[in-house]
Amino acid sequence: MMTKKPMRKSDIRFTFFGTGDIGRFVLEELHRAGFIPALVVTAPDAAQGRGLAVLPSPVAELARERGIPELRPARIGDEVVAELQKTARDVFIVADYGLMLPEALLRVPARGVLNMHPSLLPRLRGPSPIRSAILNDERTTGVSVMQIDEEMDHGPLIAQKKVEVREWPPRASELDELLGRAGGVLLAQILPQWVAGDIEARPQNHDLATYTEKFKKNDGLLDLAGDPYRNMLKIRAFAGWPGTYAFFERGGKRIRALILDAHLENKTLVIDCVKPEGKRETKYEEFLRSGAKPASPPTPLPRQTASDA
Repeated sequence: MMTKKPMRKSDIRFTFFGTGDIGRFVLEELHRAGFIPALVVTAPDAAQGRGLAVLPSPVAELARERGIPELRPARIGDEVVAELQKTARDVFIVADYGLMLPEALLRVPARGVLNMHPSLLPRLRGPSPIRSAILNDERTTGVSVMQIDEEMDHGPLIAQKKVEVREWPPRASELDELLGRAGGVLLAQILPQWVAGDIEARPQNHDLATYTEKFKKNDGLLDLAGDPYRNMLKIRAFAGWPGTYAFFERGGKRIRALILDAHLENKTLVIDCVKPEGKRETKYEEFLRSGAKPASPPTPLPRQTASDA
């Protein structure tokens, strides 16, 4: 009887699809474990920041640092699928990519397309699982590796891992890195077994599915007279994007100020740092000494659900 040889890391041929910071953390952990993609597919360089400098995506930046070939299509159309069909791959890996993958692409690699999703599926499907977990105070969190099918975050599960968050609520960027790295480690653990056919995917329990939305700037409005803990959750969840803000009054004028950081003391929200519109970042105490006082927020317009990216 012949003994099956264990699969070596160098034998696994894969393409990595990713764009944002979470994708970079996943790719860093795969690379650290010795899994190096033959190709990275990422978003095109784009204008970023106040100066609108054209910069590579976080994943593209890492690929260039590590000398990994990259492809930067604006969309995955027939030409991109045909290009990817030219070279045999065992599997495609997707993490924080941001573009829709056509059904034809899912049939290209021999062992399908795997996605690292930063939640314990079927909970928190959709575009904002990390920010939604913080905003909804869902303290049990983790990562899932699933096989992509034609529906959003619907495919069968290959592996999951709960991740402990030591301090709650975390800032969104902190949870991005924690879950991104945990997802990369989990992928590195299961990848040889998956490619060798030694583990099977299992269907999700779709009856337990919950869904997230894409957030917009006006979702960050705070009512400083409202529940302190709910405001704190929103500040931490929306740190970076879309950010949180509140309205103030000074000398008969209405001021919009970004709330950059805060903490809780004896169940009271203590704002640490703000950035008034058109001004520099300042300590909240100094802002109040300038004569600014919290104002009631305007009545919000009915919320419109944004389409998924």
